Amino acid sequence: MKELVEVIAKALVDHPEEVVVTESENEKSIVLELHVAQPDMGKVIGKQGRIAKAIRSVVKAAAAKSDKKVVVDIIQ
Repeated sequence: MKELVEVIAKALVDHPEEVVVTESENEKSIVLELHVAQPDMGKVIGKQGRIAKAIRSVVKAAAAKSDKKVVVDIIQ
């Protein structure tokens, strides 16, 4: 999951070297924190959060096999 979010985010931003994804896991869920540069926040979130929602949908579909909830947080 971590690699998937990283590849998607790097394709969207102007500063791909500043994209960092951290993963933490517990019994029921996986939390992915996406860190991007301040000027790239709008590109990752999109108008009315559409791109962020699309990223979460893709990750949710990819995680369907694992029986765990996956949460994607976008952090500055």
